[in-house]
This record gives sequence, C-alpha cells and structure tokens, in this order.
Amino acid sequence: MKGFIEKLPKAELHIHIEGSLEPEQIFALAKRNQIKLKHASVAVLRRAYEFTNLQSFLDVYYEGMSVLQTEQDFYDLMTAYLKKAHSQNVRHAEIFFDPQAHTSRGVAFETVIHGLRRAQEDAESKSGISTRLILCFLRHLSQDDALKTLEEALPFKKWFVAVGLDSSEVGHPPSKFTKIFSLARSEGLLTVAHAGEEGPPEYIWEAIEQLHASRIDHGVRCLEDPALIRYLAEKHIPLTVCPLSNVRLRVFNEMKDHTLKRLLDYGLCVTVNSDDPAYFGGYINENFVAAQKALGLKKDNLLTLAQNSFKASFLSEKDKSRHLSEFTVPG
Repeated sequence: MKGFIEKLPKAELHIHIEGSLEPEQIFALAKRNQIKLKHASVAVLRRAYEFTNLQSFLDVYYEGMSVLQTEQDFYDLMTAYLKKAHSQNVRHAEIFFDPQAHTSRGVAFETVIHGLRRAQEDAESKSGISTRLILCFLRHLSQDDALKTLEEALPFKKWFVAVGLDSSEVGHPPSKFTKIFSLARSEGLLTVAHAGEEGPPEYIWEAIEQLHASRIDHGVRCLEDPALIRYLAEKHIPLTVCPLSNVRLRVFNEMKDHTLKRLLDYGLCVTVNSDDPAYFGGYINENFVAAQKALGLKKDNLLTLAQNSFKASFLSEKDKSRHLSEFTVPG
C-alpha cells in the first residue's frame, strides 16, 4: 500500500508553514541569525517533541519559530516544505501562516509574506506545484489584535486566498472572532477555522454558522453530534484531518483509535494532511501510511481521500477537474 500511496496525486490543505521547520533548519537559522537556543543540539530538541496536549506542543512551536527573522528565512522555510511536498506527489498546497507570531517579535508583515511569496513563485516555476496562502489568526490573542493584523495584510490581499483560526482551541471559541471574519469576507476572502480538535462539537457549529467557514480544520469531534454529522454530509463541508498530529497531541491515544474511517463511512468529505510535520513525525505520505496500516484502509478509501483533497481545495473548478482527471488506480 505504501507504493500505492506514494503514486497518488494529492493536495494538502492543512499545513502550518512554521510547523514544517525541521530541527536541523532551526539550528541552521539560529546560527545564521546569531540566536542562542534553549536546547543544546538537534537531538536534545527532538526529545522535547513528546507532547501531552495541544498547549504543550504550542510552547515548543512558538519557541522554534523565533529563529525566523529575515525574508530569506521565510523563503528558505517555504522552499524546504514545497520541495518535500513535491517529492510526495503533492500537486497543490494551501498553506497556513501565522503573522502575529512574527510581528509580535518585531518582524514586519512584509518581511514574512515577501519571503513566502517568492518561494511559492520559484517552486511553481521549477516543479509545477501550485499553492495558496491562508492567513491564520491566533485565537489565544484578542480580536483587536487580529483586526490590526488584517489591516497590515490587506495591501497584500492578492497573495492570500482565505483567513483561518488556529492556536489554543479550548476556551477560545470561534464566536470570539465573528467581527474579524465578517470583515475578511467583506474583502472577498474565504474563511476556514480549526474546530473540534480539542474543542467540542459546538465549536464546529460556531465556525460554520458565525464564521461561515468553507471547511473545518480537524473537526474530528463532530462524531459526538449526530445532527452535525448529517449537516456536514448534506452541505459537503470538508474536514481537513491530520492523523499523526491527532495521536501526538493525544486527541486519540493510538492511531487504531482514530475516527478517520468512521468519518469516511458517514460520507463526509474527509482529507488527510500533515498539520505540523516537523513536530508530529511525518509529512502527507507518512500520514496516509500510518492511517492505512492502523485502520485497514482499502485502495478505494485512499483514492477517495486523495480525490477529496482536490474537491475540497480553493482551486477553480477547471483546475479541480484537471487534477481529478489524473486519477487512475496505480499498480
């Protein structure tokens, strides 16, 4: 099945670019920018990647991104991810970035987006991989802080397709950000939101009804609410599921406990993604392989997941059709 998975064309819809910052790159950028790290070596840093929940991960995650200082750093970060994604047969990626995590450190918004954009353009010209950026607001910060970020971002609106909501979920419901999402929609931007990872099904309802989210990032707790399952299926609202992340952050104790197969069986538009691959043990192919082995996914399940990734994307209908026309059953 591994070979089958490797040959499948894929889109990745739930990847935090800062979460693709590998330990080796952290140390390389720290040296370049003369930053002293808390951890003494790559091996010591990797040992810190034993997380008990979302917050324990975020503490390490925000510390790691402190090495990102210059436009070249962001270019190198995006370039490394897109090379990896292309090697795993990712044809299209919709990539989250967290500007507040950088502007709060004194890094200008322009520095961040110029570096990311330049890498996107170079990767598309060299490998053909298409990309979109999604600007995420950090939900543990205030809506006023998010409004300030959106104001900084709007001059570059042509370079990102949507806004999203990430960071600490519990205690920070989507309804906290109704105003900022309404403003983003008035600017012609699409919306997505992390909901139903550690937060309850009510957060998924809020993301749909109050933020008008086009798709739900994670959403695995929807199974606790039969009415929500029916609604997601009827309205074809996609879920961008991240299996390895869910296990590493103890949403599920083991991969065999994951509800991915049940979500498929309910007819939901489920996709497989890597979330923060440098921290959770794998990129998109590793997520597919781990889920397939633990849950006994068949070839038709894997095909559905890969096809769903294009159907759930923000590509044009013409481009979706072009990618979907590639699908044959690999040998």
